[in-house]
Amino acid sequence: MRDNAHRFAQSELRTGFFPVSPLNVVDTPLAAQLAAWVSRLTFDDLPADVVDATKLRVLDVIGLALAGSETPFGHATRAASIALSPAGPAHILGTGETVAPATAAFANAAFAQALEFDDTHNESIVHMSSPAVAAALALSESRPVSGREAIVAIALANEISSRVGSVAPGQFHRRGFHPTGLFAPFGITYLAGKLLGSSADTMARGAGICGSAAAGLLECWVDGTQSKFLHSGFAAQSGITAALLAQAGVTGPPTVFEGRFGLFASHLQHPETKKDFDRIAGGLGERWESRNASFKPYPAAHVLHPYVDAVLRARNTYRISSTDVAQIDCPVAEFNVSIVCEPLAEKLAPASDSHARISLQYTVAEALHEGKLGKSAYSPSNLRSPEILALAQRVRYYIDPDFPGPGRFKGALRITLHDGRVIEETQEHNLGSPENPMSAAQLRAKFDENANGVLSTAERDRLAAEIEDMENLDDVSTIAGLSIRHP
Repeated sequence: MRDNAHRFAQSELRTGFFPVSPLNVVDTPLAAQLAAWVSRLTFDDLPADVVDATKLRVLDVIGLALAGSETPFGHATRAASIALSPAGPAHILGTGETVAPATAAFANAAFAQALEFDDTHNESIVHMSSPAVAAALALSESRPVSGREAIVAIALANEISSRVGSVAPGQFHRRGFHPTGLFAPFGITYLAGKLLGSSADTMARGAGICGSAAAGLLECWVDGTQSKFLHSGFAAQSGITAALLAQAGVTGPPTVFEGRFGLFASHLQHPETKKDFDRIAGGLGERWESRNASFKPYPAAHVLHPYVDAVLRARNTYRISSTDVAQIDCPVAEFNVSIVCEPLAEKLAPASDSHARISLQYTVAEALHEGKLGKSAYSPSNLRSPEILALAQRVRYYIDPDFPGPGRFKGALRITLHDGRVIEETQEHNLGSPENPMSAAQLRAKFDENANGVLSTAERDRLAAEIEDMENLDDVSTIAGLSIRHP
């Protein structure tokens, strides 16, 4: 009997299958603990810096949605969204068609992800704000929502998305899952439940329903296709749908996180994978995990940002050009290799802009060659540029075991020039992080660049002023109305 058991265990190890069992036994399910906190949370419970950051996130996401709406991906997503939904109360940002709230939330959140330019929680690498802002604005057009209520809803959604994503940071990317597609739907479910006035029990059931919709496959990274950009949209749509289903009486398991067939047991089956379930509900209201998120100054994968910071600084300080460079060596953290460094063929010659935005080699090369990385980066002409592609071939990476893991984005470069000079630059914390924040003026400049194809200067000023005064708005739906092109 013992030999048979041993052989069975060895077979499981070879096949990669492990028996699924409860991962965390708690008296009150984690989804219910979150729901109890959400039910109690008021605007007065929010720290002032969380309120200020949330308003900046609203401004940032709307600008990104307007920029994304102008892309070919945005045009296609808009057309599909209109086909999916009859006319409704909620605006699709940019051109202003009106559809059902869940559909508007889907489209607007997807737009905001289209340039890989939206904020990210450093440890979980969840794009938290694009689905949260899109969902809150869409729901505000179907029922009365004040500015304070919207700020609370967005803040709590960002907090929950970040916390759920921090149970096992880095482990989902390794397995080909996008954290935004997996974790943000839960934040939106609680956001929607809060704005719908659902009970705590109903919100916990909604989280259980949402678990059946959380996805986020990253096979699109293989060929450079666009489905990853939809994950924020699906998160917004799924969260609203789950909350409405729960409110109508559909049931779902409140043990969706820690249960025998819950999110973590099903996706992370190896028994040695570390999971810290206290990250979900521990210290709610005392420790704000969403403070550990970064705004993005560049439209690229967030782990690449410190390398862009470093190469732009080297270019400006030493007045070098791409033709001066013999080789660039980049130390990286091991967990980043499968995200932005390998496979080499894909990273050295990206098939599309979405491919290029997750390539260390190409991104460093374009930033050095162009001297910037903004809204217009990764253009078709740049992706075919012989000079940029040749420079990308000279960008090398190596694993540095002393580099930090998930939670901190550090970058460094060693640039060897043809004349023998060597330039070294290190960026300890990415621009936009809590340790190296972007200023309100920098975020406003980013908003202006992103929104200027849709809104005039006067329209941008009015929208920014409305968001700045958001906590005093009786009806926050005015923000969506100001985010469309007027004849």
